[in-house]
Amino acid sequence: MTSRWAVILIAAAVFAAAIFAEDAKRPTTENAKRPITENDLYAFQWAGSPQISPDGSKIVYTLVKVTAKHDNYETALWVTPATGGPARQLTSGPHDSSAQWSPDGKLLAFLRATEKDGKPEPPQIYLLSMEGGEARAITDIPKGAGDPVWAPNGRSLAFSSATLAKDFEKKKDDAAPESDVRVITRAQYRENGEGYIDPDRRDHIWIVDVPQVSASPQKARQVTTGEFDESEITWSRDGSKLYFTSDRVKESYYAPPQNAIYEVNAAGGEIRKVAAIDGPMGGLALSPDGRRLAFVGALNRGEGVIQRSYSQPDLFVTTIEAGSTPKNLTANYDFDIAGDVGGDQGPPRGGGESKPFWSADGRNIFVRASEEGRANLKRIDSETGKVEAVTKGDQAVISYSATQDGSKMAMLVSTTTNVGDVFLVNSRSGEMEPVTHVNAELFAKLHLTEPEMIWYKSFDGRRIQAWVQKPPDFEAGKKYPLILDIHGGPHSAYGYIFDHEFQWMAAKGYVVLYPNPRGSTSYGQEFGNIIQYAYPGDDFKDLMAGVDELIARGWVDPEKLGVTGGSGGGVLTNWVIGHTDRFKAAVSQRSIADWAGFWYTADFSQFTPMWFRGAPWEQEADFKARSPITYIQNVHTPLMLIEGESDFRTPPSDGGEQMFRALKYLKRTVVMVRFPGESHELSRSGKPVHRVERLENIVAWFDKYLMGQDTHAYDVK
Repeated sequence: MTSRWAVILIAAAVFAAAIFAEDAKRPTTENAKRPITENDLYAFQWAGSPQISPDGSKIVYTLVKVTAKHDNYETALWVTPATGGPARQLTSGPHDSSAQWSPDGKLLAFLRATEKDGKPEPPQIYLLSMEGGEARAITDIPKGAGDPVWAPNGRSLAFSSATLAKDFEKKKDDAAPESDVRVITRAQYRENGEGYIDPDRRDHIWIVDVPQVSASPQKARQVTTGEFDESEITWSRDGSKLYFTSDRVKESYYAPPQNAIYEVNAAGGEIRKVAAIDGPMGGLALSPDGRRLAFVGALNRGEGVIQRSYSQPDLFVTTIEAGSTPKNLTANYDFDIAGDVGGDQGPPRGGGESKPFWSADGRNIFVRASEEGRANLKRIDSETGKVEAVTKGDQAVISYSATQDGSKMAMLVSTTTNVGDVFLVNSRSGEMEPVTHVNAELFAKLHLTEPEMIWYKSFDGRRIQAWVQKPPDFEAGKKYPLILDIHGGPHSAYGYIFDHEFQWMAAKGYVVLYPNPRGSTSYGQEFGNIIQYAYPGDDFKDLMAGVDELIARGWVDPEKLGVTGGSGGGVLTNWVIGHTDRFKAAVSQRSIADWAGFWYTADFSQFTPMWFRGAPWEQEADFKARSPITYIQNVHTPLMLIEGESDFRTPPSDGGEQMFRALKYLKRTVVMVRFPGESHELSRSGKPVHRVERLENIVAWFDKYLMGQDTHAYDVK
């Protein structure tokens, strides 16, 4: 997700210190600073989707803030000189995002969702002149516009919308209301965070002309129609065609994930297939001469494997001729192209996605990649596939954009002590200069410390990487209570990125261990896929070896161990307490208890053999053996279960609710904390007040059972 930089690329700690010192302009001693708190989240600000102007002189970014009531987020666009200097607010918000520069840099297109009766309306495309004046809407599409992309001549914008012809019809006052009954025919009929899917609405490509004087919305024209979605809109160099990706199979969940690149004339008409691989693809980037497309793809099948549960993404190049065969440039680079590392403070709104980009001569392609808990920018030869580092260091590049010639970049970077700031980066030398300091005033007051990175050996000799966040006043020789925090996925990774949860737990007096056990990304294809058909399993042993390592180092009290994790980390938390009693408290978040139930109710189907070789009735013994609920009678650890009531990814009915009811039957210590309206993204982008309450409940549970604090909040009433 992010990359490292300084005048000459160095470590993250130096970067963060330089940023805060430059912004604060006042001496501060560590003793004068205070520990971070859970409520500091309300004061956090997030920079998102930095967009550098075509000439490289300015950078526009989305600034996200928590609302005054702490119940949501506000977004507005800000602009800053690329060489540094004071930033100024460009738009009023409160729901502005997705800024895109016109090719000549004179206009800015962005999305704005106005409010009606206190609720956001569907977003529309607005234009703002960089010479001054008010932003004006150029679309008025009933179901909203998304993902605006400028035509090369700057005279029109392509965008996506799920609007139908009937949406433009004005309803009569006496018209009968539309039925709210759902007739469901697809196995995938709802999506976490989005709700129920309307099968009649597909995201299609539209085009709207840019008026000389944007006084009122323009009439947009629809380019594509039909029953399939189109995404990744990319203009040809002459503006006559549009390239896009699409999965054009009616029930594609019966096969491994796959889509293809297509083209269509900008005026509409026949859709033609350009290229495909055995797997999903995205991040289209057209070469400067318009003859080649770069993209990120992941091959479904490995040698001797029907379908991998983890397929490491690679960088591919293909010509634009129909039926062309893509070339895998990074087949010999055993790390994740476009990979990221996980933290809890990515922009909760307005984050944006980043695509590869080309050098002006078409010789190199630039793209983010993740290696052993770091995410940095790479330069890849478009012919040979040679990979070189552009940015380096202990950091995570979250998003980026480049000038038209690819010489300069605006890059959003996070470290373990900085939520995220925008940098100006030279794509040739990798030199990085900070441009924003969005949290400097707050962070100058906080006593934050760098986690210690460690490697340790697991039961079979495999090396495992982990980070240890110690209390700010850590004393050598003193034994502290431990919280083992397990990441989700399970194909994801912790790393060099800011995580409020770990900093706050440490500030409360805990040593926090957060490892990347087998199955984690950023360590190669074999390490990531090794848990296929064996999860949970040996990854549990990796985690226990990490706990043993900290005990052996004398850092933690073996009688005061706690464990927590969310999603896949929740699965492993449930598994841990069913297989050992060494932990004195556990908090399982948005978890799975019964794999068979999850197979039936998750928002995505599992009809292909990624995790299990068949359906629950075909593989009954395997589903049972790998389900934490099977071992419920072994659970004696006091357990808290955290659930989002609108979580369609890991439905509570097949996770926390099962664990809770079973443990109540067994008269074991258990409590369930439920968050109304929250999806699987509670910890990352849920309501700010809920995110804070989640943290408070987790630590209160550990305080009770590891610190011996007397609290009656969880007594049976």
